[in-house]
Amino acid sequence: MSSNDIIVSLDIGTSKVRAIIGEVQNGAINIIGVGSADSEGIRKGAIVDIDQTVQSIRNAVDHAERMVGIQISDVYVGIQGNHIGLQTNHGVVAVSNEDREIGDDDIDRVLQAAKVVALPPEREIINLVPKQFLVDGLEGISDPSGMIGVRLEVEATVVTGAKTAIHNLVRCVEKADLHIAGIILMSLASGQMALTKDEKSMGTVLADVGAGSCTVAIFDQGSMVATSTLPIGGEHVTSDISYGLRTQTEQAEKIKQKFGCALIQDAAEDQKFKVMRMGSNVEKEFSQVDLANIIEPRMQEIFHLIRQEVKRMGYGDKVNGYVLTGGSVTMPGTLAIAQSELESSVRIAVPDYIGVRDPAFTSGVGMIQYVSKYMRNRIASAPKKSSNRKAGTSTASTKPGLIERLKKMFSEFI
Repeated sequence: MSSNDIIVSLDIGTSKVRAIIGEVQNGAINIIGVGSADSEGIRKGAIVDIDQTVQSIRNAVDHAERMVGIQISDVYVGIQGNHIGLQTNHGVVAVSNEDREIGDDDIDRVLQAAKVVALPPEREIINLVPKQFLVDGLEGISDPSGMIGVRLEVEATVVTGAKTAIHNLVRCVEKADLHIAGIILMSLASGQMALTKDEKSMGTVLADVGAGSCTVAIFDQGSMVATSTLPIGGEHVTSDISYGLRTQTEQAEKIKQKFGCALIQDAAEDQKFKVMRMGSNVEKEFSQVDLANIIEPRMQEIFHLIRQEVKRMGYGDKVNGYVLTGGSVTMPGTLAIAQSELESSVRIAVPDYIGVRDPAFTSGVGMIQYVSKYMRNRIASAPKKSSNRKAGTSTASTKPGLIERLKKMFSEFI
């Protein structure tokens, strides 16, 4: 890995698409550019309109490019959803070097061996996460590189997903004239940034509360053991405000961000705001307490459902704490209501980098950290300057013509 690498993460969410540019200098990460755009074409975390999603991706990437002044071509894309599945598998290989020293080639081969798993035709592997390596039966090895041994084994978690969801995601990114350097499970990336080593070991729930969905990931004994997605999030709070105040959704979102408070007792009666109601030209005045009376029940429901989901997955008694992240946990009073509903220790994770100190950026920043730690051999040293996006042409136009393809075909026989 060179001393100056660029990693770009793409977080395609229900409300926002975020492109984050990270620079890795001698192992340290600096966030040098952030691009954000309103997300169109995505409902409850799933792509429902490819063209609108492509435009949102382009807008976010263009925004990030203008901030830094470089051309982005390779991106790491985050994926999440209820189609994600986890299963444990084992890989074994013989060490190939004559001197029995384990090299990168041996590690690659054992990881490939762990990927040999029977899958239904509609599913494919997204990530392989090593839990531990074993050298001649010795357990608990995190990096066997340079060790001496005859047999190398790995215990790994195989992350699988539905082909339809994966291919639609890939299609959107490629139609935005970007090359996918890798697809990363969002919960893994968020866990990399949000959780400490001890939290991963002792049993912790990472709840990423987004706009359209809430992803619950359980970490235990150092790795992710279960994940699930609930179709509820910040959009439901906005919808409640829209119904309660009889105003448009766009107006309700602005009111939520400016005056929203998740706890009625923390709301101020003297904090007033006016709302233009639907079917009327007259503005009506409400207080922050009125707004909190709408928000609190929904926030209670979200955390109640998170707790129920953890129980359903069989980890109700094994969890020692909750870590919250995502754009919908920034509202004042959220932490108190979460502690009350979850009846456990709760904290909100925020990235500790200038420009992205917001729980909404946890997944994007986590992806950059994940790539720099686990996928460093696949990082492009610098972003390619050539891109068709500025010219407005699609990548399909660069394919060789019929004559060239025929020449290539026949050259094999000449």
